[in-house]
Amino acid sequence: MNCRNYNIISQYNQRRLYPLVDDKVQTKLLAQKAGINTPGLIGIIEFQHQVKNIIDIVKEHKEFVVKPAHGSGGKGVLVIIDYTDNCFTTPSGRTISYNELYQHISNILSGLYSLGGKYDAAVIEELVHFSNIFADFSFQGIPDVRIIVYKGYPAMSMMRLATAASGGRANLHQGAVGVGLDIANGKTLKAVMKNVPITHHPDTEADLSKLEVPLWREHLLIGAKAYEMTGLGYLGADIVLDARRGPMMLELNARPGLAIQIANGIGLEGKLQEIDRYYPTGLSPEERVDYILNRKKD
Repeated sequence: MNCRNYNIISQYNQRRLYPLVDDKVQTKLLAQKAGINTPGLIGIIEFQHQVKNIIDIVKEHKEFVVKPAHGSGGKGVLVIIDYTDNCFTTPSGRTISYNELYQHISNILSGLYSLGGKYDAAVIEELVHFSNIFADFSFQGIPDVRIIVYKGYPAMSMMRLATAASGGRANLHQGAVGVGLDIANGKTLKAVMKNVPITHHPDTEADLSKLEVPLWREHLLIGAKAYEMTGLGYLGADIVLDARRGPMMLELNARPGLAIQIANGIGLEGKLQEIDRYYPTGLSPEERVDYILNRKKD
């Protein structure tokens, strides 16, 4: 991790650019300008006196997601799939009251889930509709693809699958499954849970070796475009597959973790050195993605 921080992040990620990915509102607006598919923005709550307006904000949406603008690791994310005036339903079937939702948003504003505990804003966005392609591979949560991008080239990827242990969240530290994906085709290389190799999902018993991400080029292209969008030479792009709108970027990270190495069973350093030594510069995002796909076929 020290090597990553000193040799990669400090060299290729200027600190002035961090707010572009640490602030989910800025990230979403930049993505829209760059033509990158993201969940639609319903509203933003920045001040305590605005919390009482939540029903008015979501009145045209029976389902929505509330998340901190500066959150990390999935903390503070609340998914609502249906509601009446005083009762909100989560994907697990749990119901929360209006007062509980009000308190959750207030906690977000107070910085309970934000990086560094600073005052935050609550982002309300459209719900991603889980593609049933992965229905057998995830438990009560939407799986996502994490792509590490280096100098505009997708370098390594994995899919994170929710489990009962992770509480339906695609977070490896909370017990989600990490599936290393071949950067050439989006197919399984190996899978781990809590750093231990596994072959089947612990809850659904699905054979993880059969997992394959469709529209793989489109996934890679989102990651590649994030380079020009942010100016960051090293970043993580989190992407979900929506049943209606295809691959969608959820968020970006200027300091992506290294658990992806365990999921892939290979160190990241060698991949980055390969890009430094052999990959051409000056290509467009589309050309970079095609270069990777064609190089792997040779």
